[in-house]
Amino acid sequence: MKKYIFVTGGVCSSLGKGIAAASLGSLLESRGLKVRMVKIDPYINVDAGTMSPFQHGEVYVTDDGAETDLDLGNYARFTNSPLSQANSITTGQVYDAVIRKEREGRYLGRTVQVIPHITDEIKQRIVKIGEEPEVDVTIIEIGGTVGDIESIPFLEAARQFIHDVGDDNVIFVHLTLVPEVAGGELKTKPTQHSVKELREIGIQPDILLCRTPYKLDESMSRKIALFTNVHNDAVISAYDVKSTIYEIPLVYHEQKLDEIALQKLGIDAGPAQLDDWEKVARIHNETDRVVQIAIVGKYIELHDSYKSVYEALVHGGIANNARIQLVKIDSGRLEKGEDPAALFEGIHGILVPGGFGQRGSNGMVMAARYAREQGIPYFGICLGMQIMIIEYARTILGITDADSSEFSPDGPHSVITLLEEQIDVKLYGGTMRLGRSETHLSEGSKIHRIYGDKVIYERHRHRYEVNNAYREELIAKGLNICGVTPDKALVECCQWPDHPWGIGVQYHPEFKSAPRNAHPLFKSFIEASIGS
Repeated sequence: MKKYIFVTGGVCSSLGKGIAAASLGSLLESRGLKVRMVKIDPYINVDAGTMSPFQHGEVYVTDDGAETDLDLGNYARFTNSPLSQANSITTGQVYDAVIRKEREGRYLGRTVQVIPHITDEIKQRIVKIGEEPEVDVTIIEIGGTVGDIESIPFLEAARQFIHDVGDDNVIFVHLTLVPEVAGGELKTKPTQHSVKELREIGIQPDILLCRTPYKLDESMSRKIALFTNVHNDAVISAYDVKSTIYEIPLVYHEQKLDEIALQKLGIDAGPAQLDDWEKVARIHNETDRVVQIAIVGKYIELHDSYKSVYEALVHGGIANNARIQLVKIDSGRLEKGEDPAALFEGIHGILVPGGFGQRGSNGMVMAARYAREQGIPYFGICLGMQIMIIEYARTILGITDADSSEFSPDGPHSVITLLEEQIDVKLYGGTMRLGRSETHLSEGSKIHRIYGDKVIYERHRHRYEVNNAYREELIAKGLNICGVTPDKALVECCQWPDHPWGIGVQYHPEFKSAPRNAHPLFKSFIEASIGS
């Protein structure tokens, strides 16, 4: 029988269910098991594609072009589970599928209801993810918290798994909060009430992960176990790690989370092989080399807006035996007249990430110009590459009003513009260049040497492109167009001439970086920043 682990949360959101689920998946993989990861988001949106980064954080893109919750990025960084559209389930998708079936008459005239039709659709999607013969365990993270009205159908579907596959083949891991109040005292009542609500739904958690500032002592664990009907050994302290989230698999393994899960599922697996995680934690914690990287963006206020970029920079640091100090700079500060020399003092490298809309774009252009003229390593990703093109056109080509048609629709010199097929698009969800795409690199270019391959495959998420009407003029003035689509119609990469490290890419390499396998561009960027 297939095995299933449901990860739920209580008390409040943003406790780290995604990291917990991904860490457990990593531990099971370290024991030789094949794992699949699923994220359930109870929101009615079909996907995360049209959500504001300020509200929901970044949108993680899969090879098949799915715009998903950022937790899929956690799964990608911690596990080897393949990820696609199917690994992201939302209320919008489920209800849309059921309504379509009803319109097609596939329910044979029966009244369509939440139970069984909605819950059956949810269960079918979960089962399909792990249906391959080699898959041992499917881990399903249910977003939101117990008690949210939006989560009820998904929790009911999870409860039904007990009857569908047998209680020997499904376990429930519940992440909850043990807060610290004035005086440093930990309080267990929120956890007690959270488990009580879960049990009222019909789910008894098998394992508790208690988010807490520091490790629970034995008496506190026993108290929680007594009030929640969870075995004392299965009350795990999900305490705050000191330096990096990549210690979390080691923290959970030390408390035997993987061993407890395997015992409850009746799985006999080999010992955990955690040398790679130990190496990552050791490098991050012990290195004396610190590199300051400025991220110049427009969604700086919310850390999760650039989650994959930040983590990929950390990975590049680990690959270079260095620790990254992120310096977040709102591009609007440059537009308001702050001195770039003062703003970037002590900075070893500058990165401009993706984004949408005009706000802050001129500040990014100023940052790119400062990096180019001062010889500071610069990495432009998606919008960050388009900013390079705009800056180069304004400064080197002398087209002072060069811009993107996204920012200035009626401008006379749109060096960045929409593709023809995008001009009349009104429904924005899922209409961009999305997912895995082929890029051909110029032989002998810096980016070609970094990859070591002439043909690469990376993931895209954008609507605007370099305007080919200006392409030859840019090249004539020294800009190296070093990556294009196979038909050479679209610019994918560019680099500044006579610069230590000035590279822009239209795609999102951060989505393919992991702590144990840093993306080559981030590894090279940090290496150049160390030498700057």
